[in-house]
Amino acid sequence: MELENGGLATTLARIADRLRGHGLALIGLATQEHLPGQPEYRVLTEMAAGFGREAAILCATIMGTICIVHYTYGSWHVSIGPMIRRHFWIRLVESAWKERTVVWLGGVRRSGKTVLCQSLPRTRYYDCEIPSVRGALADPERFLAGNRGKRIVLDEVHRLDNPSELLKIAADHYGDIRILATGSSTLGATRKFRDTLVGRKANVWLTPMNIPDLADFRRTDMRHRMLHGGLPPFFLGKTVPETAFQDWMDAYWAKDIEELFRLERRASFQKFAELLISRSGGMFEATDFARACEINRATVLNYLSVLDQTFVVHVLKPFSSRRAVEIVSAPRIYAFDTGFVCYYHGLRGIGRSEMGLLWEHVILNELHSGLQTRRIGYWRDKKGHEVDFILPVRGGKPIAIECKLKAKGADISGLLEFGKIYPGAGLILAAADAKETAIIKVGSQSIVVTGPATLVPHIRRTAHNLLKSQYS
Repeated sequence: MELENGGLATTLARIADRLRGHGLALIGLATQEHLPGQPEYRVLTEMAAGFGREAAILCATIMGTICIVHYTYGSWHVSIGPMIRRHFWIRLVESAWKERTVVWLGGVRRSGKTVLCQSLPRTRYYDCEIPSVRGALADPERFLAGNRGKRIVLDEVHRLDNPSELLKIAADHYGDIRILATGSSTLGATRKFRDTLVGRKANVWLTPMNIPDLADFRRTDMRHRMLHGGLPPFFLGKTVPETAFQDWMDAYWAKDIEELFRLERRASFQKFAELLISRSGGMFEATDFARACEINRATVLNYLSVLDQTFVVHVLKPFSSRRAVEIVSAPRIYAFDTGFVCYYHGLRGIGRSEMGLLWEHVILNELHSGLQTRRIGYWRDKKGHEVDFILPVRGGKPIAIECKLKAKGADISGLLEFGKIYPGAGLILAAADAKETAIIKVGSQSIVVTGPATLVPHIRRTAHNLLKSQYS
């Protein structure tokens, strides 16, 4: 249905009436900017993803149904459909709650944190963007006493004056309450977190959509996932949302970079970020970027650190213990999402020449989401042998993973050379066309061939002591 653009307050009231007519309970309003005079609506900024700066979204749910209202081309549009429950992530949150009473849900903006929080059963939702909510949370003890025995979500918790105090009190003195807190990409990035709650919280890192998500969204076309990316609003679009990628970068600068890091040179930072994403998967040499962006090397390294801390890029360091034959210094950089890689390459479709590099990104995302770790490297020796990803294992042999589109005829020379230097290492070929796990024997070495859906389960079965790092 379409509503005439007749003034915001009037339109919202009309929409609310229509929702009630459908038996839908109002949850809130999402905009890129706060709306003065509308304190009764919760501001759910995550829900505004993909609809541009002027977008406004009204969200309501009942019995698994979600209603989204957005403003485009001078008109208000209302769509009602099923809320997609991301079962992999719901299970991960539930498991984390068994480990700690306070769980931190991190991830880049528009990765779906708010909708995931809304989909959790038997959970009270509090949006810390709302002044009245922040007022209630100003007295942590009173607020927590009123939520005894409950499961609660504190969305955008970094908007509080002292969020770490509230979470610390909850962890230390209210063991019957389960809290899921969300906010900026990393808990330590914002200056408000004077206590990062080490030892008091569990972490869940919501990555771009993984293979289990594709099944939940009922669209398993890998080319679509690569081109549109893994941010749910972008993935769900019928066409590639090109303007949305730039809108995302603009919001990233305004909400994450300016607020948290106080950087001032927007043009040079965004130029560096765009250039880095366009070269995703390649080796990083600071001097090359300094010259291209007309900034000094120290600034390049600072910008890279910011992008890494906010999970927009991932820095993979070379794995090495035998310096005489291995590359030990130059890192490799991967962008967080294939959609942005395609956007900055100007791709409107994906051919076979692009598939190989994008497949590496897909596998890296599977490792990130399934293992919840960023402790991943790559390997290269001075003779030119390479392995895409290396997982260190505490007290055991490393695991080497090579990404290929097809298992048959794949170049596995890098894996074999790595196996010679590190006898007993796990050797895995992650092939896009592999439907089931198989073993390739080459002399005394064994290589496991597996597809993306079985990759992480195989690693978990064979490496119980996989070295995990706190993702933030």
